[in-house]
Amino acid sequence: MDSQRLILLIVFSMSLFMLVDAWQRDKQPVVAQQQGPASAQKDATLPPVPTDKLTPPTAAATPQAPIGALANGTTINVETDLVKAEINTMGGDLRRLELKQHRDVEDPKRNFVLFEQRPDHVYVAQSGLIGGDLPNHRTAYTASSTQYKLADGSNDVEVRLEAPPVNGVKVAKIYRFHRGTYLIDVAFEISNGSAAAVQPHGYVQFLRDDKAPAGDSSMVPTYTGVAVYTEKEKFQKVAFKDIEKGKVSYPKTSTDGWIAMLQHYFLAAWLPKNGTQREFYTRHVDNGLYTAGVVVPAPAVQPGATATLDIPLYAGPQEQDKLAKLAPGLDLSVDYGWLTIIAVPLFWVLSWIHGFVGNWGVAIILLTVMIKLIFYPLSEASYKSMGKMRVLAPKLQRLKEQYGDDKQRMQQAMMEMYKTEKINPLGGCLPIVVQIPVFISLYWVLLASVELRHAPFILWIHDLSRPDTLFGVWFGMPVGLLPILMGATMIIQTRLNPEPPDPVQAKVMKIMPIAFSVFFFFFPAGLVLYWLVNNILSILQQWNINRRLGTAPKAGTKAAPKKS
Repeated sequence: MDSQRLILLIVFSMSLFMLVDAWQRDKQPVVAQQQGPASAQKDATLPPVPTDKLTPPTAAATPQAPIGALANGTTINVETDLVKAEINTMGGDLRRLELKQHRDVEDPKRNFVLFEQRPDHVYVAQSGLIGGDLPNHRTAYTASSTQYKLADGSNDVEVRLEAPPVNGVKVAKIYRFHRGTYLIDVAFEISNGSAAAVQPHGYVQFLRDDKAPAGDSSMVPTYTGVAVYTEKEKFQKVAFKDIEKGKVSYPKTSTDGWIAMLQHYFLAAWLPKNGTQREFYTRHVDNGLYTAGVVVPAPAVQPGATATLDIPLYAGPQEQDKLAKLAPGLDLSVDYGWLTIIAVPLFWVLSWIHGFVGNWGVAIILLTVMIKLIFYPLSEASYKSMGKMRVLAPKLQRLKEQYGDDKQRMQQAMMEMYKTEKINPLGGCLPIVVQIPVFISLYWVLLASVELRHAPFILWIHDLSRPDTLFGVWFGMPVGLLPILMGATMIIQTRLNPEPPDPVQAKVMKIMPIAFSVFFFFFPAGLVLYWLVNNILSILQQWNINRRLGTAPKAGTKAAPKKS
């Protein structure tokens, strides 16, 4: 294979990596079909009745109610330094969560909203108790106020919802919002005023549709759906389509782990304390909605006693350093695909550099320089090989003229020439191919890391995670300056390479930089910045090697081999 095919090989290899990566993300292994233990329930928004593995004395039937739009009660507003929340007294659901430090994708002037209830979109957090007539997410609660705000100098604010007493049992649902964190404590306080012991089970769940987040239109779609983690089975995605078909492979019960709803850059996760038995469940509900939750046992409440069940809820950005501290495996929700082993170190190095320079664009440039230095020996071998091929270009042209259309004899003569000149025609390709996994890994780092979301660089680059749109959007395609500059550097690189003897291949090599630039119009600006800087460094390195070999092209002329 001629080293002239280098760019073609890069394009093919990159496309193959992208397709395989997208396929890996879309295809989840299906081990066995699981059905909820109470699949005959009329209300699919309610959790399953606990199995005997949760050891309740008697598994009481879950209350039934018709499926339909969420009923509405009084809205309770809560504000902290990080969020604005809305809790509805009907069920005590957390129905809206606005993140004050993150901007909306389509309108950067507005805050990003994670939980929301609209006619065209439903995503809420629900919770309740199972057992007897205990309150669930369809119970009407009452509260002493409709406005709560984190006071100056205070570290938390508490919202207390009271359920109507039933048979002497009083239940309060308590939300505790904390300063400086997206972790919310959701607790049930159960006071038993009856003459018999009460053994309730608590459940927490998400109710949402399967719509991807607004503005999520990257070339390779990001994952929106359920995820389950246990120490034994580790991190597993549960796609909405698999839930609908009843084909899921996550562990049903465990003594550790969590369940989450993932979307691009953000997640919501119920985090029961490890060491207690739990039962995970997912359901497809009518009207295009899905539930995903976990059932946990509450402490037995003796007559005259009070017990509390506390299940934390994290709802916020996928900030990796913070997620890892909240629960084991929670940082795996940042999905870098099957090249995670490369992507994670890249992200940490990038974050480390950002800690010094304070600008993610500058950090990407410095990371590019570091990667270039690491791969310098491979790159130098590649460019030397291409430089030697440039020396042989006139001889290869004479072979073509000598053998004409007899391609077999020409190939034999070329192989003899390579052997005589001690040139490996593959030498220019392999070092570049080795770097492609790094490129793909960095692509996912820039695409999946919330730290780079809306991160500005300079001038017109206001978001390194989105395509450059300096010149607007033409026929649905973003058009920016960075991809054009990147294409220009590719043209320069092509001119530094030896011209292919095959006219068709030579034309393809001339067209490829333009086609590649169009391809890069859709890539995140941060990735194009990486590739642009990498190309500039490669041009300098290749020009220097060609100059030493005496094959550097002169302005306005084609390169010629150095005369002895």
